[in-house]
Amino acid sequence: MTEPIRISLGGYQGPGSVHTRALSQLQDAIERRTGGAVEVRIRANVAEDGHGTADLPDLVESGQLDGCYISSSYLSDRIQALSLFDMPFAVPDRDAALALLDGALGARFAQEVEAHTGLVLLGIWDNGLRHISTADRPLHRPAQGKCLVLRTLPNADHQRAFRTLGFEPRVVDAKDLAGAVSRGEVDAQENPLTNTYNFGLHETLPTITLTGHLMGIALLLFNRARLQALPEAIRAAVRAAATEASRAQRELAREDDAHCARALLEAGATMHHLTAEDRAAWRDAAEPELARSRARFDPDLLSLFQTGLEARGRAPA
Repeated sequence: MTEPIRISLGGYQGPGSVHTRALSQLQDAIERRTGGAVEVRIRANVAEDGHGTADLPDLVESGQLDGCYISSSYLSDRIQALSLFDMPFAVPDRDAALALLDGALGARFAQEVEAHTGLVLLGIWDNGLRHISTADRPLHRPAQGKCLVLRTLPNADHQRAFRTLGFEPRVVDAKDLAGAVSRGEVDAQENPLTNTYNFGLHETLPTITLTGHLMGIALLLFNRARLQALPEAIRAAVRAAATEASRAQRELAREDDAHCARALLEAGATMHHLTAEDRAAWRDAAEPELARSRARFDPDLLSLFQTGLEARGRAPA
């Protein structure tokens, strides 16, 4: 009897996470589409093995894992094009962002991933609109966040942007985030609602301002050499399964956003919406950093991004 081909996938969140559930969908889709010729194993949270979130791309490139998902912000230092989604208040909403990513911009990202890494991009997942939470201070205007220590991802663009907005950014890996928040090591944190709820961050920082300052995306990545080495039919099945799982992930993300919003309110958190004037004040405060970021991009890439938003009538004013 022929032994099945074994594929390993990794992530960095718990069992209730949209991303972990999507990995399970991918596992099921690969095994179903290959008729059992492939056995998929999942390491749902590599932190349990002592790894940081930022280690995931290296684990895949080195062959310790075959594939993973990861926030694009962890790779934007290697793949500058991904920094388009690290510009605050540059993407008006998730529908506009995902429509762009399903077209020419997503194809460009795939090219850039292959050009700069040993990975291949199999899908782009919805990593949620990011909002800021504090202990007891809604942040309707940037001045209200001045000098607050804000947890950020290990991303230089994020750190410059939040410093421009008046915060004191502090990098904390996702595996250490819940502990850092509960110990009061930061005054504020920014995350999608799903992470704020599932990491229990609302227990310490329950005042959530719905800034939507960044639209997060997660990349579904696979070791390029490993994928090419698979039999053609298996390779095609993996790609088709990734497309199937990516569609499912986006639906799960929308459902989870609504669920987590309700759950946060039921747990005693408060949510504060920005008025149009509030949002304009945040964007104006971010403009110096936005201008610096735009100047760093390839003009054709920036045009692809901005033209795509304008074509949908969604470009920020």
